[in-house]
Amino acid sequence: MDFFRKLFGGGGASDGGDRDGLYLYVQPDGCDEVIRVRINRLNDLSESDEGGTLFVHKLARGVKCRKNVELDLFFNAQRQLTDQHITGGRFVDVAAWQAWTAAQAAQTPDA
Repeated sequence: MDFFRKLFGGGGASDGGDRDGLYLYVQPDGCDEVIRVRINRLNDLSESDEGGTLFVHKLARGVKCRKNVELDLFFNAQRQLTDQHITGGRFVDVAAWQAWTAAQAAQTPDA
């Protein structure tokens, strides 16, 4: 589990005390934009047909890059991420998102 926490930036106290949120960072194919996706572990998850496991299918689209990224995430009964699949992009870490947002802020002229 620590691997997922380090890769995706946690989802706990480091995200402003958002205990129910899991934050993932994705980059659409062919774009330099990095998108932060929030999964609410209490409301977004659905039980699988087989029971015992939970899943969420999420569609993400950036502001500058209009390409869709599809996420299929799987959780155990304790609502901990156990597996993930992505279509139309790739998972990146929180540092990539921070670098992209900093670059965007540097390009914005002061008003």
